[in-house]
Amino acid sequence: MQIRPKKRKKPFINITSLIDVMFMLLLFFMISTTFVQYPSIKLELPTASTAESSKPEPLTLTIDKQGRLFLNQMSIKENELQTALRKAAGKPDSTLVLRADKDVPYGHVIRAMDITRQSGIRRIVSMTEATAK
Repeated sequence: MQIRPKKRKKPFINITSLIDVMFMLLLFFMISTTFVQYPSIKLELPTASTAESSKPEPLTLTIDKQGRLFLNQMSIKENELQTALRKAAGKPDSTLVLRADKDVPYGHVIRAMDITRQSGIRRIVSMTEATAK
């Protein structure tokens, strides 16, 4: 009687799902990293004592409880607001940060937003506080 030895199967680990997970992680890290704006051009920029920042500060319009208006911490009257916003904005794509007290009548806030839009500013951001959880 002749007994043949059974062929043993070699252990095999299916790594297809592992490769999929690694590929997704690679994509996630590639997309979520920040890139240098000009990576191939290496420059040492000169300095200047009169240099100005190119990122303008956003305009801030504040309305307090009494309904008084403040443009960038300076008191201003409602009838002067539109011309002051046009001068201060400079560009039509400027952003205005609107800060109003919670007790200010709704009509005052809407009127300020309307004047802001008439002056050419289309982006208005309203400031709020996060509620305590």
